[in-house]
Amino acid sequence: MDNDGMMRWFRSYWAEEDTWFYFEVDADGWVTRQVELQGPLERPVAAASLVEWEAAQRRGTLAHYEATFGATAEVAVHEWDAHEPQDLTAAQFEAVWLTARATCQAKARARSTHGA
Repeated sequence: MDNDGMMRWFRSYWAEEDTWFYFEVDADGWVTRQVELQGPLERPVAAASLVEWEAAQRRGTLAHYEATFGATAEVAVHEWDAHEPQDLTAAQFEAVWLTARATCQAKARARSTHGA
């Protein structure tokens, strides 16, 4: 199912959380993938996929998934207030996505080896 033509990519900054949110949204405005980069170093704190999140929910592994990758927004983009989206290309989003995923996976591995 290749619906890239229907997808949009953008980022938006929330000053109160000092966080950049990167979004991939479908034609209806629902977030399909989301990355969160926090603080002055833009440290990845989330890189969640809606499809994976739903699969984890069905498998009963949601807590583990959210601990590793976070979650996607649960309201459609057009319902958000006061965000000023900056458009991205698919390639720009993908580069941030891959880096953030790797960071989240490394943090999860570190947690499991330290028993935390």
